[in-house]
Amino acid sequence: MSDKKVINFRNCDLDSELEITELMKRFYSDVAQDDLLGHVFNDVAHVDWNEHLVKIKDFWCRMLLGIGDYRGNPLESHVKIHQLENFTHDEFRRWLELFQAHVDAGWEGPYAQEIKRKAVKVALVHSRLLIGEPLDVLLTIDEKKPDVK
Repeated sequence: MSDKKVINFRNCDLDSELEITELMKRFYSDVAQDDLLGHVFNDVAHVDWNEHLVKIKDFWCRMLLGIGDYRGNPLESHVKIHQLENFTHDEFRRWLELFQAHVDAGWEGPYAQEIKRKAVKVALVHSRLLIGEPLDVLLTIDEKKPDVK
């Protein structure tokens, strides 16, 4: 039997709270176990995963669909973690790599493309403000901007 994780392609877009919730569960399950990112989330930030999944789902629902109860300042949260242990470009790159891979493995459509665009922007802004210089990333998203909110 293989150790490879089977990720079921959902054959739909990220156009609902249900789909964004599923993406966040899949993505952060891997983040928590990742050799590079797991340490930051588990040992430095001491993330309460149940709480984080609800909050991050609300964040992406607000960012992508304009719905949800997200209240907070993601930069402020990351500043607190950065004060404990400096973030690196490698960590931001790995976060984006995993994020994009999970979107591509499960979803397709304009919202799937748009969430990847927005994730790149989040990583660029956070890296610039926390590290002092923007992240150099390769975008693996369609160049044509989709017609979404």
